[in-house]
Amino acid sequence: MPCLNEAETIGKCIERAKKLLSEYNIDGEILVADNGSTDGSQEIAKSLGARVVHCPTRGYGAAIMCGIEHAEGKFILLGDSDDSYHFDEAFPLIEKLREGYDVCMGTRLKGKIMQGAMPWLNRWIGNPILTAIGKFLFKINISDFHCGMRAFRKDKILALNLVTTGMEWASEMIIKAKLAGLKITEVPITYYKAGRSRPPHLRRWRDGWRHLRFMLLHSPFWLFIVPGIIMTLIGSIGMVALIPGPIIIKGNIGFDVHTLLVMAFLTILGFQTIFVGFFAKIYAHNSGILPYNDRLFKIIKRFSLEELLIASLLIGVIGVAGVIWSVYGWYEVGFKELNYQVTMRKLVPYLC
Repeated sequence: MPCLNEAETIGKCIERAKKLLSEYNIDGEILVADNGSTDGSQEIAKSLGARVVHCPTRGYGAAIMCGIEHAEGKFILLGDSDDSYHFDEAFPLIEKLREGYDVCMGTRLKGKIMQGAMPWLNRWIGNPILTAIGKFLFKINISDFHCGMRAFRKDKILALNLVTTGMEWASEMIIKAKLAGLKITEVPITYYKAGRSRPPHLRRWRDGWRHLRFMLLHSPFWLFIVPGIIMTLIGSIGMVALIPGPIIIKGNIGFDVHTLLVMAFLTILGFQTIFVGFFAKIYAHNSGILPYNDRLFKIIKRFSLEELLIASLLIGVIGVAGVIWSVYGWYEVGFKELNYQVTMRKLVPYLC
């Protein structure tokens, strides 16, 4: 149980956890990872028989990782200390681990959300959208990415080298579990209204953005490569269409060399974004942010430095030749004023 000033509810959570252990004859412990409580939560937990460890680094994710590292069990059941998750109802998650799964997520969206337990915006917009993005980017068949109740094998999660310290830990864990090939499942749970009177630690917009940012940074393909391909295609098609001459639409609406210049810049930007995506992907796999991708590195090793240098040199020669040709055309007319609509159509594609 990660805990920060939960004196009002930590006792109820511990009693529910005791009931779970007793009712199902589970050999386990109750561990509270305290994140600097000043309301006496630690003393309450200790008086009820829980083991309390202090996490010096602030943050939801930091507290959880501190608790995982200190836990003595093979399986870990995680839940908040505000009594929104009832530990005595969590045995189905533990059963899934006994069946051979590495991670079992609780899902509030397929279970039951009690009245007042979750703000309307979080329930119908924030959580479903972030979960949908995560499912799309990482092909994870989970309906509730951010559920605070989940069970998992300690050794498997520690092996993921999770690093985030804030609320985005919830996304990092499930994303890296999927990328590492862990067996993941989910079970419906009931989500109750928190029993505390103080405001929640969750900050809707800040933490939502941190979740989204984390997901995008761990998907260079969608963050960089796909937008780069789209920009390159739009720019290239626009240039090809405008090189023969201006395009006139009804009336006086037309696209000429100014649009051609914009399309050229869009093409360049697209190419650069694609390469940034490839470099980000290589770095992520090579540094351990993402699991090692043998297929990717086999493809990279097919190209030598010399081959890439020759290809770059050929492209550069074509560009320089185009510039020389344009300057020669200027020379032929005695360096007089040029018709930019004609000259730019020759020069821009070569510079691109």
